[in-house]
Amino acid sequence: MNVICTNTREIMNKIGYLSCRSRSSSLTFVPKCEPVKDSDLLKLKDFIHNHNSICILTGAGISTESGIPDYRSEGVGLYARSDRRPVPYKDFCASEAIRRRYWARNYVGWPRFSSVKPNSTHKILKKLEDANKVRCTITQNVDNLHTKAGSRRVIELHGTAFRVMCLNCDERICRYYLQDVFTRMNPNMTATSQMIRPDGDVDLSQEQVEGFQVPPCENCGGVLKPDIIFFGDNVPRQVVESVKYNVEHSDSLLVLGTTLTTYSGYRIALQANNAGKPIAILNIGKTRADDLAEVKVEGRCGDILSRIYAMIDQRKESMKC
Repeated sequence: MNVICTNTREIMNKIGYLSCRSRSSSLTFVPKCEPVKDSDLLKLKDFIHNHNSICILTGAGISTESGIPDYRSEGVGLYARSDRRPVPYKDFCASEAIRRRYWARNYVGWPRFSSVKPNSTHKILKKLEDANKVRCTITQNVDNLHTKAGSRRVIELHGTAFRVMCLNCDERICRYYLQDVFTRMNPNMTATSQMIRPDGDVDLSQEQVEGFQVPPCENCGGVLKPDIIFFGDNVPRQVVESVKYNVEHSDSLLVLGTTLTTYSGYRIALQANNAGKPIAILNIGKTRADDLAEVKVEGRCGDILSRIYAMIDQRKESMKC
């Protein structure tokens, strides 16, 4: 029987409420949230405790707590704060001017974006992986935070901003290396920005963009592109197959911090459902797969997972006594 003693429950509710308020006020890009119910907390805790080969699916909602905005969160997402939209794949490929603008903005935003640290959600998922609870983590994010936290079984569904590829010869280079090349080619580029976008770029004026030099591929002279899936691009077949295999060989799916608006993410929930895998979802607000979930909890991932992990850890300690 699952029981939380009265004093502990009261303390946890206060911690959850105050944590949610303080985090929401200090972390600009985290949507407002209500304190989670004890019953929901216990359901998600049992889901994690009762499964030992969990496929994790994460979205931008887990990285907002590290200071990276998402696109769609009500009131605080990029779409709520700006009329700017991501560059479509076909436009990036077709226009040298668009590529110059993209890379200039990315160059200015890179120092801040690349220095973002993992938060409690990334760290707890790493601990669950170490405890052999997690089969793999499929992330829709391109921020490399799961890897920074130490997770090893990571599938980057939409690629990573930390690599750059050539559209012609498929050569891949480190994004840090390209930053050094940009700096050498653009010694007079002094623009800065305090605002960061979900994929790491910033807003710059046309005047700041003009004259920015973009190098070709050193291997073949082709066009360089971040090794991420742009809007309108397709997830590579080998990634799709890897995801499908891991979902089919997992015992459950845990969805964290994503509305699953994009089909590439929603498809994973459909695959899990079709394979008969139980699904749990933790997110602030509705998701596209709510009807498929046996457990749905609304709340901030870092807060909820920290409390659940503490409960699981406490249970382990009590069993040793």
